[in-house]
Amino acid sequence: MENDNDDLERLQLLDIVFTKGVNALSREELERLHDLIERKDYSHDKKARKSKIKLLKKIGNAIYDHDVKYGNSFKTS
Repeated sequence: MENDNDDLERLQLLDIVFTKGVNALSREELERLHDLIERKDYSHDKKARKSKIKLLKKIGNAIYDHDVKYGNSFKTS
């Protein structure tokens, strides 16, 4: 049952990303979406796997940008 809830949450977050962009999500939502997408298996579809990698990079960049903007960066310098 939790898998269905995770899929539903993943689809809801993806819908926001595709309609409004990754910057519409909070940092916590971005981290959650990253985790949900990372766990999803797309090995059966080469095109979906490439899209997954591309989206994970966008989410990672959005998390970094959010950290820089709000001063939560883990930079040591």
